[in-house]
Amino acid sequence: MYGWIGKIGRVDLSRGIVTVEDLDPMVAREYVGARGLGTKLFCDEVDPQVDPYAPENKLIFATGPLTGTAAISGARYNVVTKSPLTGAVAASNSGGYFGPELKFAGFDALIIEGKAPSPVYLWVENGRIEVRPAGHLWGKTTHETEDILHAETDPEAKIASIGPAGESLVKFACVVNDKHRGAGRSGVGAVMGSKNLKAVAARGTGGIKVADPAGFREAMRDAFEKTKAHPVTSTGLPTYGTAVLVNIINAHGIFPTRNFQTGVFPGAERISGEAMAERTLVRKKACFACPIACGRVTRVKSGKYQGAGEGPEYEPLFSLGSDCGVDDLEAVTKANYYANELGYDPISFGATLACAIELYERGYLPKDDAGVPLRWGDGDLLVEMARKVGYREGFGDFLAEGSYRLAEKYGHPELSMSTKKQEYPAYDPRGAQAIGLNYATSNRGGCHVRGYTISPEILGVPEKLDPLTTENKAAWDKAFQDVTALVDSSGMCLFTTFALGAPEVAAMLAAATGVAYTVESGLLAGERIWNLERLFNLAAGFTAADDTLAPRLLAEALPEGPAKGKVVGLAEMLPEYYRLRGWDAEGVPTPETLERLGITWKSSSSRSSVA
Repeated sequence: MYGWIGKIGRVDLSRGIVTVEDLDPMVAREYVGARGLGTKLFCDEVDPQVDPYAPENKLIFATGPLTGTAAISGARYNVVTKSPLTGAVAASNSGGYFGPELKFAGFDALIIEGKAPSPVYLWVENGRIEVRPAGHLWGKTTHETEDILHAETDPEAKIASIGPAGESLVKFACVVNDKHRGAGRSGVGAVMGSKNLKAVAARGTGGIKVADPAGFREAMRDAFEKTKAHPVTSTGLPTYGTAVLVNIINAHGIFPTRNFQTGVFPGAERISGEAMAERTLVRKKACFACPIACGRVTRVKSGKYQGAGEGPEYEPLFSLGSDCGVDDLEAVTKANYYANELGYDPISFGATLACAIELYERGYLPKDDAGVPLRWGDGDLLVEMARKVGYREGFGDFLAEGSYRLAEKYGHPELSMSTKKQEYPAYDPRGAQAIGLNYATSNRGGCHVRGYTISPEILGVPEKLDPLTTENKAAWDKAFQDVTALVDSSGMCLFTTFALGAPEVAAMLAAATGVAYTVESGLLAGERIWNLERLFNLAAGFTAADDTLAPRLLAEALPEGPAKGKVVGLAEMLPEYYRLRGWDAEGVPTPETLERLGITWKSSSSRSSVA
């Protein structure tokens, strides 16, 4: 095979057995890789009704055919499992260097099943997989784990691990690789912890063959020139990282503040990318094969929040900053360091703390439970809870369940700003209607990177849309969701899509794999992946009723800013979205749609069938 390695490693942790299997070329062709391949393998083997923490749930690390090649940002891999936060399918995406190294070590994917009787880690090296004891690593941070494993295995190894949050089953724990890159959303790290799997360390010296080297170089050159010519990928992201968005989004009145009570944060400038460049930035940093270099190496040089690491990115600047009312950049940065080191998603953590503060403020959450007063703008509280949640200490144990379960515990689930129990990211959809529809329909719950319609609605890429209207937004959402599924599955970074589109991705895939990918077949693959995820969720018990938003976003108008007076017009967009998807009025893909996409939904006595 070209592009793909052609091998899958299977590890049965319960029995300590490792096998190597061939990758089915037809599955690879139709589901591409990474998110798509991982989801296909997962859906073929796992009962949608499985408990996320049961040994029968599987954890799949999957790369794409462009991962590890010279394709623009060919750094990505996905972790696919059933989410303990949402109960839906999870495919969490990460960059850095681990994904390429896994391919250099000889594997397109690892299927991890069962549960080890005691902590272990996997050592993957040039076609071999070894299960090794990890009792000495249990309790260590992700940073400590990497340092120890580099000494035990190979200084050049690339490592993906969990921290104390994954070990203690924090429902939004993530898998951290290269110390600062994370498969961050939906609690994939908690599933890894439930299997007593501490880390996967990979080292390989193999190469990746492409089918048409000359054609691949030409496609790559075209993509590179377009990436360097676009203002977002050539200037905005390299200069300020994703934090470039803070002032832009705040100016549009959709920077969520105090648990989405408003979209304007007075302290935005103090936690912006510009402020980071002035006060905490050490240097920028790139993932494998990426010319954009949006990563930020930072340092808090003095004071009580002193430390060093990477970030925060734009999303944590919202969740740890504006959403909690905190405009102290150093406090936000320190809390973000804890998230990386302890191994959890800072979006869900910050949003859950914001929910807790509002519950406390309204008198629903007693001080005896919280242990301390919960106040907006309290940097010390933020940092204290950022540490406690990773260990489930004190009130951190309450926060570790996520905002929906926390709010439900105190009788007010409507104060959880989430869909399918996953917390929203850093855009108030009342002032950007398409992203609201995307939150509601995302297969992994509240999410922006399943269809980043902020690009046309706010940034004007590829064209400027009126963010306040619902007209044609269903079509834009479907298009963005399908192309995103393709990009995620290719092994490339979504940020390239500011400058690139389906034609460039299809050209690189075709030259790399020798499969005649076109714009049409590439987008069809993206649509196929989206529908397969949907089928899993329906079989897991989700219905059209779950394609909704927090009541606040549907009924409480924004009180200020350019979008003042607006709510999300979800009822106007959702029926059209279902129609364009080829789903019935209940949000179920029709037999005709499944036939067009070539999807056969497997059923057995232990699985529900919806097709």
